[in-house]
Amino acid sequence: MATHNYKIFSCFNRNFTITEPGPPSDIKQAFSHFSAASSTFSADHLRRFLSDHQLEDLHSIASRSDQIIHTIVESRKHDHETVANDVQGISVDEFFHFLLHHDDEFNCPLISQVHHDMNAPLSHYFIYTGHNSYLTGNQLSSDCSDLPIIKALQQGVRVIELDLWPNSTEDDIDVVHGRTLTTPVSLKQCLKSIKQYAFVKSPYPVIITFEDHLTPDLQAKVAEMTIQILGDLLYYPETDYQTEFPTPESLKGRILISTKPPKEYLESNQSNDKDNEGELPEKGSSSPDPTNELDTDDRGAPEYKKLITIHAGKPKGDDVQEDLKVDGQVKRLSLSEQKLEKASESYGPDIVRFTQKNILRVYPKGTRITSSNYRPHIGWMYGAQMVALNMQGHGKSLWYMQGMFSANGGCGYVKKPDFLLEKGLHNEVFDPKRTLPVWKTLKVKLYMGTGWSADFDQTHFDTYSPPDFYTKIGIVGVPADKGKKKTKVISNNWFPVWDEEFEFPLTVPDLALLRIQVKEHDTEKDDFGGQTCLPVSELKQGFRSIHLYDEEGKKLKSVKLLMRFQFI
Repeated sequence: MATHNYKIFSCFNRNFTITEPGPPSDIKQAFSHFSAASSTFSADHLRRFLSDHQLEDLHSIASRSDQIIHTIVESRKHDHETVANDVQGISVDEFFHFLLHHDDEFNCPLISQVHHDMNAPLSHYFIYTGHNSYLTGNQLSSDCSDLPIIKALQQGVRVIELDLWPNSTEDDIDVVHGRTLTTPVSLKQCLKSIKQYAFVKSPYPVIITFEDHLTPDLQAKVAEMTIQILGDLLYYPETDYQTEFPTPESLKGRILISTKPPKEYLESNQSNDKDNEGELPEKGSSSPDPTNELDTDDRGAPEYKKLITIHAGKPKGDDVQEDLKVDGQVKRLSLSEQKLEKASESYGPDIVRFTQKNILRVYPKGTRITSSNYRPHIGWMYGAQMVALNMQGHGKSLWYMQGMFSANGGCGYVKKPDFLLEKGLHNEVFDPKRTLPVWKTLKVKLYMGTGWSADFDQTHFDTYSPPDFYTKIGIVGVPADKGKKKTKVISNNWFPVWDEEFEFPLTVPDLALLRIQVKEHDTEKDDFGGQTCLPVSELKQGFRSIHLYDEEGKKLKSVKLLMRFQFI
C-alpha cells in the first residue's frame, strides 16, 4: 500500500491510497483445484497445473517445477509477512505473484526457442526485412549511417538493404539514397558493421540486398571489398543456376547477397526503369548514370555476379503477370506496395504460386518520405517473404512486424503456413480474399496491469491524479479476421483491474496477430501506456504475463498485463 500526493495549483493536496491488487478469482479457483483445496501448492501440484491448465511440455515441466518452488520458498526468507519459512509449498498469493511477475518460460505467452522446421528452402519462410536500412530518418534529407543497420541486426532483422552509388570522385562506393539530399556512408563501414553484428540476435542467415547504380569497374570493386571484409561468412553458390534456394539451417552463420545480375541491371536501367526502390528523381540531378552507353552483353563484372545467391529483378512493365511465371530457375521479384495491391486484384493466385518457390520482396512506395510504413499483411497474405519496412519509422505497421517476428524464438525466420505452400487437386492455391468458415475462436481474458508506477513519474499521465487506464485489444490478419474490443476505463489507479473477457472468431489464425494497446484516458488526447503484438498461431494457453513495449518497440522495464488465452 502506498499514498500518492498530488498538488493542485500549489496550494491544495489530493491524496490517493494505492494498493496493488491480489489474485483474481480465476487464479484462486485454479489454485484450489490443483492443490486439492490445500492451503499450499507443492511441486507436484505445480506440475499438474502446468501440464493440464497451461498445456506446457511435460519434459520441461518435470525438470523445472521443483526448482520454481524452491526459488519462491527461498525468496520468502526476505519477507516476514508471508507463510512460515518452514513450509515447503507456496501460498495462493505467491502462486499469483509467480504468474504475474516471474520472468519464466512458463509465464510468457510464446515459445522462446526456435521450433519451426528450418530445413525447407528460404522461399518457405517469412523473413524479417528492412528497407533502406542505412537511413537514420526521413527518405529525403536524413543522414546515412551504419548505426541503423546495427540496431536492426540487434533487433533480429535478417535482410539489410544497401543502395550503392559512385562516390563524388567516382573511384569508390557510397551507400546513399540516390537523387536525394541524404548524406552518404561508405560501403566499407556498412559491411564491417554487418559482419560484427550479423549474428548477435540470431544465428540464421543475413541477406544483403544491393540496389546498385555502379559501373562494371565499381561492381568489381564491390565484389573484392565484400570478399575481403566478410571472408568465410560470405556464402555464394557454386553455380548461378538454382532450381531451389538453400535452407536457413544450412546457412546458419552465413551472409548472402541478393541483387540483379550486372547484365540484367544494365538492361533494366537502359530501358528507363525509374522504379528504383522508391528513389525520388530530383529535378536537374547530376547523379551519374553509368549505363548510358554500355554494351550489356560485353560489359559487367563476372566476380560480382558470382557472389549473388538470390538473383533479383523488377517487373518490366505495369502488368506483372509475365513476371510471375514460375520456371526452372528460382529468383526474387521486387514490387512496390502499390504494384502488389494492383497485381493482387487480377493475379492473386499467380502471386501465391510464385511465392511457393520464388521470393517476393515488397517495399514502401516512394511517396513515404517521412519513412512511414504500409500494413505488412498486404504481402504476407500472398506469401511474400521479404515484406520490407522502414525500421526507423514507428507506429502500428512496425508493431505488427515486430509481433510477427517474435514467433519462432525471434530468430527472424517464420515458417509460412502450409496453405501458402501447397496446391490443391486442381492446382488451386490459397486466396486471401475468399472468406472461409471460422476455424477457431480465441478467448482473451484481461485481468489486470502493473508496473507503470515503477517505470513512469507520478505526474507522467495526469498532473493532478493517478492515471485512468483502458486497453484496446484487436485482431490484425486477413480481411475477414479483423476485430476490435475495448475495456472500461479504470479511474485514478496505477494498478488497473479490468477482469473482462473477449472472443475473436478466426478464419485464418495462422496469419493473425493479437494487438494489445494500453492507453490513458484524457480529456484531449489519450496518452500511450504500452503495446504489444502477439502471433496468434504461437499463443500459449492459460494464464500469461504479457510484457508491454514503448512506441519504438523497446520493452518497458516493469509494465505487464495478466491475461488468459483459450482456443475453442
